[in-house]
Amino acid sequence: MRWTQTYIPTLRESQSEAELISHQLLLRGGFIRKLASGIYLYLPLMQRVITKFADIVRDEMNKAGALEITMSVLCPAEIWQQTGRYETVGKEQMRMKDRHQHEMLLCGTHEETVTSLVAGEVKSYKQLPLNLYQIQVKFRDEIRPRFGLMRGREFIMKDAYSFDATEESFDQSYQKMVDAYFAIFRRAGIEAVKVESDTGAMGGKAAHEFMLLVDTNAGEETIMFCDKCEYAANVEKAEFRSAEETDKDESKPMEPVETPGAATIEEVTAFLKVKPSQLVKTLIYMADDKPVAALVRGDRELNLVKLKNATGAIDLEMANDEQVQKYTGAPVGFAGPVGLKDVAIYVDPMVTKLSNFIVGANENEKHILNVNIDRDFTATEVVDLSEAAPGDGCPRCEGTLEAKSGIEVGNTFMLGTKYSESLGARFLDADGKEHPILMGSYGIGVTRTPQAVLEKYHDANGIVWPKSIAPYLVEIVPVSMDNESHTQTAEKLYEQLEAEGIDVLLDDRPERPGVKFKDADLIGIPVRITIGDKALKQGAVEMKARSDEKAELVPVEDVMKAVREVLDRLN
Repeated sequence: MRWTQTYIPTLRESQSEAELISHQLLLRGGFIRKLASGIYLYLPLMQRVITKFADIVRDEMNKAGALEITMSVLCPAEIWQQTGRYETVGKEQMRMKDRHQHEMLLCGTHEETVTSLVAGEVKSYKQLPLNLYQIQVKFRDEIRPRFGLMRGREFIMKDAYSFDATEESFDQSYQKMVDAYFAIFRRAGIEAVKVESDTGAMGGKAAHEFMLLVDTNAGEETIMFCDKCEYAANVEKAEFRSAEETDKDESKPMEPVETPGAATIEEVTAFLKVKPSQLVKTLIYMADDKPVAALVRGDRELNLVKLKNATGAIDLEMANDEQVQKYTGAPVGFAGPVGLKDVAIYVDPMVTKLSNFIVGANENEKHILNVNIDRDFTATEVVDLSEAAPGDGCPRCEGTLEAKSGIEVGNTFMLGTKYSESLGARFLDADGKEHPILMGSYGIGVTRTPQAVLEKYHDANGIVWPKSIAPYLVEIVPVSMDNESHTQTAEKLYEQLEAEGIDVLLDDRPERPGVKFKDADLIGIPVRITIGDKALKQGAVEMKARSDEKAELVPVEDVMKAVREVLDRLN
């Protein structure tokens, strides 16, 4: 492709809308343009990247025995109502009515659609196992779309769905997808790690995420790793082994105390001269518009996913100032469980190990000393609510948990029979007995992953694409389009590379060399061939891998061989 015949609108200045370096580089490199909040247009370079990554995904899915189909983005609400997800997914689901006033929605995932398909077609165990996948546009009405393609409202995703008759067969199907995922990400130039995750609105008995570990601020999720065993989990899911239990002190009488101007953990501990672990935070949330209190130790953070799972709420939001005042009788910072009425109280197990702890008094600028669970208040439920933290014990061994930042690039869900039972996807076994089909769901972000890759593959000058998903493999840069020897050599090499089936971009613009070099670094093509007077006088051109610091002189007649050698050693 010639630069003058494609569309690469590079930008010199940083764009204010982009917080992440990967988002910034895609905008500046002319890969994407924003149409509306969370909605982007894929320009020619990005389209080539997406196509190459999608081809890798398609190839590995086909090798794993999955069959490609295409399902409609628009879906009748009825089947989502049958599974209950029309209510549980919440406001992220984009909904509408057609001209006949039928309720419809734009799919963010296709479990209902594919299960409805299979329910009408598969009737015998002889038709199983089956795995159907698609690469399709999805919609999710994110409340705060940000980070470019990493958290958009419209995106492209590969989603696959397995159907099995037995647990043994399902385990094999699930493992095939896991193996395929590792192969996909390796081919895309990244090492992904598999971690346990929460099932969320998808449901099912278990789930895993495939994470790209990064050192940049793009790490949207915290992953907890054990330093001794293979345990790894998203912080939303992560379990941990708390400190050894100690004998409780003898209970003391409750003692209300004045704490003027002390509402936060830091302020209260400083005022009372106690450790944060001696305090218990009472956090008020609205779970589907009903107040709940979450109690965690003062030195721990509340895990919102665990609280949401405990309450069974669809929508969970922190109570505002007015709601806190209404249900506790005190301003924010002074809530406590003692005397709390008409509010469900969820207590973390670490709180139950404390004695004579400190809580808010449900009065302005007051706390209560020497509070004890069961004696002074009753828990609605004792349930794990604390977020795992570095230094906690591993739940599987005697190791210690460490934290790393990651970007989710894929996920897998063990759905079980949640959808097949709701939508009537059943089969007859060899004895003529009817059973619900066992299902799995498997997603990869086809637009998200290439941007995530850039959080690892860039430098101060721009993108450094892995060769497998680079829009082109080689860029030819003649220093001057007015110099006949430059252009003739460029055209000759361009034709040879194309004839060899190597994706090549020829920068045939009548621009200054500095502009061309800056753009070449910015868009990050793996190999650059520069044609200028100094090298040509020696019968050579300059060749440089984008990831290398220095260029080398290569005789013109050896360019094809040199290109292949460079590409072979690149990631």
